Amino acid sequence: MINGVTVKNLKVLPDERGRVMEILRRDDSFFSCFGQVYLTTAYPGVVKGWHYHKKQTDNMTVVKGMMKIVLYDSRKSSTTKGEINEFFAGEQNPILIQIPPLVYHGFKCISPEEALVINVPDEPYNHKQPDEFRVDPHSPKIPYDWERKER
Repeated sequence: MINGVTVKNLKVLPDERGRVMEILRRDDSFFSCFGQVYLTTAYPGVVKGWHYHKKQTDNMTVVKGMMKIVLYDSRKSSTTKGEINEFFAGEQNPILIQIPPLVYHGFKCISPEEALVINVPDEPYNHKQPDEFRVDPHSPKIPYDWERKER
């Protein structure tokens, strides 16, 4: 696991009325502070990535559909430099992934329907000076192939 990444297994509590799933609590051991909450989506087969933040920590959960969320550690001083983490998150595997600053991340919708991601970063988005640095999803700078892997 990439140094600084945290994964929290989420519990879905169903009853005859529906279901509830806690995602992030301020008393979670890894919680630092609240910046904002936003929803992002991807259509089937679409890759959104790569990007990283210099200051921001992300807390991502897929609440509808399934996503392949991939992280790449390019931090020079990290003990896990060069490591790739691949997570399959969503309705079939409800998890929260905390992604520290300077770790590249992206995701691909792997479900047959649009997938929905809730992110709770610890910084609000700055529209004038975004803390978001992008790399093409198929750049050779990151040694990862987004195609489906037959295992």
